[in-house]
Amino acid sequence: MIEIIVGRNAVLEALRADRPIERISLEEGTKVDGRLAEIERLARMKDIIIEYVPRHALDVEGRYGVHQGVVAFASSRPSFTLADLIAVSTQKNEPAFYVILDGVEDPHNLGAVIRTAEATGVHGVITRSRRAVGLTPAAVKAAAGAAEYVPLVQVPNITQAIEVLKKKGVWIVGIDMAGKDVYTDIDYSLPTAIVIGAEGTGISALVRSKCDFLAYIPMRGKITSLNTSVAAAVVLYEALKQRTSKH
Repeated sequence: MIEIIVGRNAVLEALRADRPIERISLEEGTKVDGRLAEIERLARMKDIIIEYVPRHALDVEGRYGVHQGVVAFASSRPSFTLADLIAVSTQKNEPAFYVILDGVEDPHNLGAVIRTAEATGVHGVITRSRRAVGLTPAAVKAAAGAAEYVPLVQVPNITQAIEVLKKKGVWIVGIDMAGKDVYTDIDYSLPTAIVIGAEGTGISALVRSKCDFLAYIPMRGKITSLNTSVAAAVVLYEALKQRTSKH
């Protein structure tokens, strides 16, 4: 299958990560500088076909997201399993560090979480394979290239995935406003999977019951919850701080 990648950052990182790309469409008449110039240089170096097409053609090809004058047609990215994530942690010789998204449906939130996950050293992101968003072109663009480096595992059942991780010694930390612990009180230097719930509904009751810890982010304003990707960023950077200081 062919995957459409839209946006300058996403296409550039796909090239840098050696994703197999069949062809790249660039908007004709656009000044080729900055990231576009680097995209063109890498594409020519890799003997990838470059087409110069009218903007309306790119609007059709990149209809799932703002294309910024560039659309790439790549081979589908490899699929990953929980075993692959565990192998990543072992290869890095680091305590496991995962994000579990429970029913997140907004592609921009998924992409933003993947982007922060890459920046904070997360070994992989786990989502449901049904009733949740996958790596759509909009999600890949929102990830700004990070989707090339962070494995995404889609599982049919989040609770079963949690049980597998627990057997591997991974602690499960759910971020929930009803949690008993402040998120900064959790020890993220241990093998950890951080669970973030869906927009509006949060973590499902069944998944919540499987968490070893439930932690909350203090809120002092009138708004009672954060956007999914913002909540993930707050917690992941706390985890990064702890893991950096202890290892």
